[in-house]
Amino acid sequence: MTKTILITGASSGLGAEMARQFAARGHDLALAARRTERLEELRNEILAAHPDRRVAVHPIDVTDPDAVFAGFGALREELGRLDRVVVNAGLGKGAKLGTGRFDANLETAMTNFVGALAQTEAAMEVFRAQEAGHLVMVSSMSALRGMPSSMTTYAATKAGVAHLAEGLRTELHGTRLADKIKVTVLYPGYIRSEMNAQVEQSTPLMASTEKGVAAMVAAIEKEVGSAHVPPLPWAALAPVMRHAPLGVLKKMI
Repeated sequence: MTKTILITGASSGLGAEMARQFAARGHDLALAARRTERLEELRNEILAAHPDRRVAVHPIDVTDPDAVFAGFGALREELGRLDRVVVNAGLGKGAKLGTGRFDANLETAMTNFVGALAQTEAAMEVFRAQEAGHLVMVSSMSALRGMPSSMTTYAATKAGVAHLAEGLRTELHGTRLADKIKVTVLYPGYIRSEMNAQVEQSTPLMASTEKGVAAMVAAIEKEVGSAHVPPLPWAALAPVMRHAPLGVLKKMI
């Protein structure tokens, strides 16, 4: 069944590839990001490949709550409804705490957590009004434990958004909306994208964008509560990362 899917951070990387793969599966799209020209290019690409699809685009800076609420409203009005919202927009900046780069850590915190909160609020207003919807929160394997050095703030924001979504699922559990509003948290491992361009690309744990996103899309379509993606090796590594002593964890990462 065709769904209307809003994806934030859709101008590049995982968001853009999710748009391509969801369109190939027969879904309509609402694409949001700051870089409007890239959204337009992506829309043209998707419509050329799938001319029967509907693709709406809207510029949204997720650090501007007013823009988030207005943008979600505009996209819903244009497409008639929003069946699924993928909270994907994020930032990978960061520095060791106490090294004079509070600005970088603050920017990451505002984008990844406060921005995700605004998106979740806007999505849930739509879903509560419709009494239906699917919220997808893109977290990270780094959310499973506190990460060192430049990853510390990033990992903390990803843990925060996972708890935000899981708290919402707990709230809905046992209510009349539990079967109508679904919540999924994704914990991606290394998937090639602009955000991790500086990570060693030859690592055996680095999945291609297409393969990694295919695993994300498959989990989203199943509407699972949570998923470590791609499943191999990340589903197997998840309990190790959660429970390993700090010395072991530090060697792993």
